[in-house]
Amino acid sequence: MTESSERFRHFAAHTLEHAGALVEAIEPAGIEAMLPDELQRAWRAPEFLRLGFGSEIPAAAERASLESIWLERFGELLGASGQQLCYAIQPQAPAPSLERLIEHHVELPNAVYRILSSETAWTRYVLFVFRYTAMSEEKREGIIRLGFNLANGSALDPFIDVLFDAALAADTAPAVTPPALNQLPADWAAAKWQKALSRTLPAHVNHHLAPFVSGMQRRLERDLERIHDYFSGLRLEAWRKLQKAKGDTAREQLRIEAAEREYQAKVVDLKQKYDLRVTLELVQTLELRSPVHRVTLLIKRRKGERKLTLDWNPLARQLDPMPCEWSFAAHGPRMVCDDKLHIVSLAGHAACAECGKEYCRVCSPRRCPKCGREDGSDAKP
Repeated sequence: MTESSERFRHFAAHTLEHAGALVEAIEPAGIEAMLPDELQRAWRAPEFLRLGFGSEIPAAAERASLESIWLERFGELLGASGQQLCYAIQPQAPAPSLERLIEHHVELPNAVYRILSSETAWTRYVLFVFRYTAMSEEKREGIIRLGFNLANGSALDPFIDVLFDAALAADTAPAVTPPALNQLPADWAAAKWQKALSRTLPAHVNHHLAPFVSGMQRRLERDLERIHDYFSGLRLEAWRKLQKAKGDTAREQLRIEAAEREYQAKVVDLKQKYDLRVTLELVQTLELRSPVHRVTLLIKRRKGERKLTLDWNPLARQLDPMPCEWSFAAHGPRMVCDDKLHIVSLAGHAACAECGKEYCRVCSPRRCPKCGREDGSDAKP
């Protein structure tokens, strides 16, 4: 059984128990539940229910997967409960040599930095669970998990699973009392949340759907080639008859034109068939408050300087990725802009396609400040 299937089995078991069912794990990769009366009526299900989550499932069990109706049923069962949660954890781990970590972690090709301080602090991680549905000639559904550190805007992709596991375990862990809210990083404004999610979600969706889109593209190209070969044969046959004809050639000419029109119509139909529509639904928002080891850097670019904090998480034993104030991406080197010292990814400081000037997309999100060329990359980092 895959890791996602195992997670789904645990989720299903906990959700059914929360609804009052008696649940027992069975093999291979399944659960058996005795449903309460109200759940039997809601699902029109028998008193005893068996679900299987792996490639092999128990006898008389229904298969449950992320593409099945069971994910939707469990979501309806939860309703609004559990959509917004907040946990505090307090993992204990000694900090490593943060200076060495910073040296290997921070890539600033056009700036220099030095460490100002290192201290123990608390931070707020905000984690999101999105459900995506991709519709074309086939359907694909799945879950996207992402998050941010409110202290510095770092994306948490490298250890997002560790944080979710910690949140799930927080229910049974001893209670932790974090500092007062006014001593923790402040929440982001709605506009900043909208910008962060609208810029980072497309990359996550593309990553999850890459195999599906690749297979769909191969099928589209195969079908286009098949149709092209068929109608090319029709046109070639009509041209040969046209060349041999001694009298009126209008009939064969009409056949050629009709074949061309039908070919174009078939191409349009295929493109509509393989047209991909993706919808996203926010399933859950989770806040995790945790102690961290915080390093403050002083970054210098020409005559300007700014401070940046990076947190080392004792649970994941990893340092925050360098933030990008434009794309909110988690990976890659960072550039520091000249005007306001924004820290951005290489794409956020790329050269203008018209005049070749490198410029900061945070300072000029719409157009090049030198030649005025509009830049559509603001929506697609």
